[in-house]
Amino acid sequence: PNMYTLETKVYQNGNLIDQSTNKVGVRQAVFDPDKGFFLNGENMKLKGVCIHHDAGCLGSAVPRKVWERRLIQLKSLGCNAIRMSHNPQAPDVYDLCDELGLLVMDEAFDEWEFAKRKWIEGWNVGTPGFEGSYDFFEEWRSRDIQDMVKRDRNHPSIIMWSIGNEVDYPNDPYSHKVLDGATINQPMFGGYKPEQPAAERLGNIAKRLVAEVKKQDTSRYVTAALAGVVMSNETAYPGALDIAGYNYTENRYEADHKKYPQRVIYGSENGHGMSAWKSVRDNEYISGQFLWTGIDYLGESGRWPSRGLYSGLLDFGGFIKPRGWFRKALWTSEPMVYIGTYPNYQGRRNSGGAGRLSQDAWPVWNYNQGDNIRVVCYMNCKQAKLLLDGKLVGDLKDYDDNTGIIYWDVPFQPGVLEVIGVNDAKEVCRYEIKSSGRPFAIRATSDTYKLLSNKDLAQITIQVVDENGVPVVLSDDEIICRIEGPAKLIGLESGNNSDMGDYTDNVQRVYRGRLLAYVQTQGTAGIVKVRFSAPWLKSAEVVLDIE
Repeated sequence: PNMYTLETKVYQNGNLIDQSTNKVGVRQAVFDPDKGFFLNGENMKLKGVCIHHDAGCLGSAVPRKVWERRLIQLKSLGCNAIRMSHNPQAPDVYDLCDELGLLVMDEAFDEWEFAKRKWIEGWNVGTPGFEGSYDFFEEWRSRDIQDMVKRDRNHPSIIMWSIGNEVDYPNDPYSHKVLDGATINQPMFGGYKPEQPAAERLGNIAKRLVAEVKKQDTSRYVTAALAGVVMSNETAYPGALDIAGYNYTENRYEADHKKYPQRVIYGSENGHGMSAWKSVRDNEYISGQFLWTGIDYLGESGRWPSRGLYSGLLDFGGFIKPRGWFRKALWTSEPMVYIGTYPNYQGRRNSGGAGRLSQDAWPVWNYNQGDNIRVVCYMNCKQAKLLLDGKLVGDLKDYDDNTGIIYWDVPFQPGVLEVIGVNDAKEVCRYEIKSSGRPFAIRATSDTYKLLSNKDLAQITIQVVDENGVPVVLSDDEIICRIEGPAKLIGLESGNNSDMGDYTDNVQRVYRGRLLAYVQTQGTAGIVKVRFSAPWLKSAEVVLDIE
């Protein structure tokens, strides 16, 4: 992510009449239908995530430092690409992607000329509504998409422009006779519905939108995220694109690569499963994937209580979730290993058993003596073994390329549970979790202790620990935050999707023992004391120096 400063000066008759300074980057991005994606001549996979524009308790007003912390976390997991789903986002996000070396898919629309279903009562539940942007699409589409390109085209991080997301979902709203095929193998709302708009309309709209993009920028690829590939293949839509994104349609990769050998195919929206990743990893012609999602986001909520969708590698507070460690094992080469646990209740439906291998196993080692516990391991090593207080309790096991997960079933005993990653008979990494005692104290650490007076931000992590300083992952203590000095609390975020409490006050329960406080300066220099307290717990204080 090397950035340069470009100074441009305009002279008239020897006099300087105008000048500008811009940050620029130099790179070459190439997609090949057979070989996949190349950055500066290096063949690589796009290991991408989709993100929304909100940040939990902060809503849509997200300070730059919050995005910086989140994007750095994603990059640490092996992520190298970001999809702006499904609209242009804050300029800060693009600036940070430039500086961090993250590639960007910039996106314009989530619907075109007709309305898509809007789930009002719950995610895919109840009677949908149809309000949206479609009613002014025809009037504004040209200006909107050109404005996006003109605003963002100087960002070297952007490698492709997307003209739409899932506008071709079968019968939502477009339809085609091919949907009556017995072997369609494509998600849809029923078969062919002649009363719905004809899918053939997609091709003409796509051609017009692509032309609008290329009026402003011919240096990048134009794409779209296709949800109804089988149906769209019967239209001019995919052919109007430079490269074609497939949403959750890994089963079409091989057949479509053979049928359309000049088409560049990549996963524009994908699930977290091992099979979806192997469809990318094991097929040279597939350029990459974009997971849904990189970070938990507000909206698309499930049944009450739920404030958003919990599909991210990071939670609302930007903390890495277990599935983030699972992804790091798939996407990075530096040796790493992680263990998480859950009860293995044999014989109980959906609550354990030999077939259950979860990507969402939290690093907990607190159970009842003798409980049968499944310990799952995410790693990129060839082998791993499990120790409890230094004694072998899980034999050396080979990496499982079918699931990406190995496991041991262990009777619980308190202590230090440790996994050791092994390559060629040598230890290369290790990871441990400890049994904790009861919650005893609050530990608070800030990402910075020196701030500027003008709207600077400190992100303070609160961790509940026991008497020995061991994190108490099972804690749900309620924390009170009080501030003295020229700063204010703008949010407390635990990352708990089911917490429906007030996001704007100074009281919040930790989730899995953790909480994040956002403290913003108020334009005056001085010392700020941020105090955290809870009944029965030893309090903590962070002192910030504001210049």
